[in-house]
Amino acid sequence: MQRLHARYPFLEAARESVAAEAVDLASVVQSDRAVVERASQRVITALEEGETGPIHRDPRTELLSYPVARVLVSLVDERVLVRKYARAEAATAFDRFATDLEDTTELKSVETTGLELADLLAEFDLTDAVRERAVVDGDSERTEYLIDVGTYLPLAADLWGDEWRLVNRSVRDGEVVVDEDDLHALVREAIRERIEDGLPFDVPETIASELEAEAGAVREVLADLDLTRDIDTVVPDLFPPCMKALLDDVQKGEHLPHHSRFAITAFLASIGMSTDEIVDLYRVNSTFGEEMTRYQTDHIRGETSPTEYSPPSCATMQSYGDCVNKDDLCERIPHPMAYYEQRIDDTEDDDLEDWREGRDGSDEDESASAD
Repeated sequence: MQRLHARYPFLEAARESVAAEAVDLASVVQSDRAVVERASQRVITALEEGETGPIHRDPRTELLSYPVARVLVSLVDERVLVRKYARAEAATAFDRFATDLEDTTELKSVETTGLELADLLAEFDLTDAVRERAVVDGDSERTEYLIDVGTYLPLAADLWGDEWRLVNRSVRDGEVVVDEDDLHALVREAIRERIEDGLPFDVPETIASELEAEAGAVREVLADLDLTRDIDTVVPDLFPPCMKALLDDVQKGEHLPHHSRFAITAFLASIGMSTDEIVDLYRVNSTFGEEMTRYQTDHIRGETSPTEYSPPSCATMQSYGDCVNKDDLCERIPHPMAYYEQRIDDTEDDDLEDWREGRDGSDEDESASAD
C-alpha cells in the first residue's frame, strides 16, 4: 500500500497513512536528507520542466517528500510557484495513472501499485456525477461519458481552449458529453485543485530554519525564470525549432490544436509581444475570432486571470507532439524559454540592436503607409 501512496501522495488514504505513522516532519527534515533532497527536486523540477522528476526507489522517501515539498512551496510563498507546482504534481500523477492503465501485465498483477479510473472518480466524489455509455457508430463501438453540468463547469474553468466552453459542448438533460481524453483532463484538474488547496500555509520555525537553504535554491530558480519574462527582443531566427514550426503554421493560416496554440501564444507573450501583436498574427486563420483570440491571449498573459502562464516545458511539448526539428541545443535545454534566452545571450549586442530597430522601424513604416 505504501508504494501506491508514494505514486499518488495526493490521495486521502496517503495523508491518513502518514498521519497514522505519527510522522514528525520536523524530525524528518532534520535527519533524513534523502527526503529533503527529493522534496527540493520535486519543486525545482516542477518549475523548470513542468513535472516532478523520477520517482524515488524508496517508497517511504517518495511519500514523505510530498509534504516536505509543500512546506518548501509555502516557505517561498509565491503565487506563481503554487500554480506551477500544483500543475506539475497533477501532470506527474496523471502520467503515472496513464502508465497504470496501459500496463496489462506487471502492474496489474500487483493490486496496490496502480489506480483505475473508477478509483480516481471515487477519490474526488465524482462517481455519481459521471456516467459511462457505449455508443454504436456503424460497425464500431466507442465509449463516451456524461458528466453533470454542475460538476463539469468548475473543473473546466481553468482549462484553456474553446472546446471547454459549455456553449461548444453537447449538453443533454443537464449532462455534458465528453470523451475519455476529456474526462482524464477534468480529473487531472481535480487533482491539481486538491494539491493547490491550502497552499501556502504557515510553517513552524523549527521546520523553516532547517529548510532555509532549500527554500533559497527554489527562490533562485524562480528568479531566473522570472528574468526570461523581461526579454523584449522578438527575433524569430533565434526561436527554438518547436516555436519556429508553430509560428510558421500560424502564419500559413493552419488550424492549431489548443495545446499548440497555447504554447506559441504563451511563448510570444513571454518574450515581450503585446496582445495586439499576437492577435494580429492569428488574423490569417480562416476561423479567426478577434474577441476570443484577445480574451485567450489576455488570459495567458495574466491580464484576466490570476496567473501569468509560462510556455510548456520541452517534456510537455514532446508529450503533445509539438517538439520537432530538434537541434544540438535542444538536447541540453529543458525549456523553450531557456533555449531562446541562451540564443539571445550568444548573439552579439549590435545584432540584437539591429533586430530591435528593424522591428520598431517596420512598425513605423506600416504606420506611415497606413497614413
